[in-house]
Amino acid sequence: MTDSAALATTLTFDRATRALVRLAARIAGGSELDVRDGLRETAAAETPEEWVEELVLQSYLFCGFPRALNAAREWRRLRVQGRGTGRGAGDRDREYDRFQAEGEATCARVYGRFYEKLRQNIVALHPELDTWMIVEGYGKVLSRPGLDLGRRELCIVAACVASGQDRQLHSHLHGSRNVGVPDEVISAALDALEGTVNPGFLERGVGLWAKVRGQ
Repeated sequence: MTDSAALATTLTFDRATRALVRLAARIAGGSELDVRDGLRETAAAETPEEWVEELVLQSYLFCGFPRALNAAREWRRLRVQGRGTGRGAGDRDREYDRFQAEGEATCARVYGRFYEKLRQNIVALHPELDTWMIVEGYGKVLSRPGLDLGRRELCIVAACVASGQDRQLHSHLHGSRNVGVPDEVISAALDALEGTVNPGFLERGVGLWAKVRGQ
């Protein structure tokens, strides 16, 4: 059984996952108070702390450092231990070649048959952007252990909806499917964003999802 097929049989939209996805949207588009409410929601839903930690870390890729730092500050403030659960810079192999290999493998899973076209398009924009996307984004961040790729993709979908990034949303709706997230889970994730994101953004996101499913 492939990793994607295994994920399709195990990933359900449970309370913990729902709270994580809603927190992703709040980090991307909400206030610090919204983020605080989202963190409390993950605690009430018993979302594993390692999942929350990984979401906060990956948020800088899709929300920028300011929002990621604000989310990290609220996360630290609300946690009793006051320290991180994730792996630090000294705990993993930081060699460039490893991040590149992991990044290429992860990006290929997300983009499937469009992977080579994506690489060509990004190189055409700027070769450095292609390198950063693979090494920094998909290698150093999205290939980290602690949170499965399916839930990472659902959180990216939520962040894209919350920030009105339709082009990237379209790609990551496909990406969620490519890594094995069932359609009903993606639909549930979008439904869960009601009340946490701009209604117009959500309406556009639901419309994009309908197009992706119809392709």
